Amino acid sequence: MSSMADRNPMSRKGFDKLKADLDHLESVEMPRITEKIATAREEGDLKENAEYHGARETQGMIQAKIHAIKSKLSRAYIIDPASIDQSVVGFFATITVEDLDMDEEDTYTLVGNGEEDFMNNKILIDSPMAQSLLGHKVGDVVPIEAPKGTYELKILKIEYNLD
Repeated sequence: MSSMADRNPMSRKGFDKLKADLDHLESVEMPRITEKIATAREEGDLKENAEYHGARETQGMIQAKIHAIKSKLSRAYIIDPASIDQSVVGFFATITVEDLDMDEEDTYTLVGNGEEDFMNNKILIDSPMAQSLLGHKVGDVVPIEAPKGTYELKILKIEYNLD
């Protein structure tokens, strides 16, 4: 039995992307690196075989990625866009906020694991900032705890693009 904290909310698109990444790692990358290891092993003395050791290191990194993705998928639950209250900040929301301390506006989209993209302001739904904003409405001023201290964001706009 897993608690809600152990669950991993995501969209169908995010789930499918992680599944495709896993399939690629298992069906393309692992066989390729296994073949490289076998070829390098045939070259003899493994103590001084840089190609062998490099391939083994790469194999370990691929196995770690596979394990991480499987863990995310095993805890995943897909959010049904139809079940979302669009009057408040929630999963899939694109929100425009004003940082009251800096007098700056920013727009963020709250996404699930595998969909985050910090360059495009797509932040994880379980990030501290997103968690603070969840359930709030336009006009609310929300205190955000950050390593640099607490700051306040005013919610200016909430949009949902559920395509």
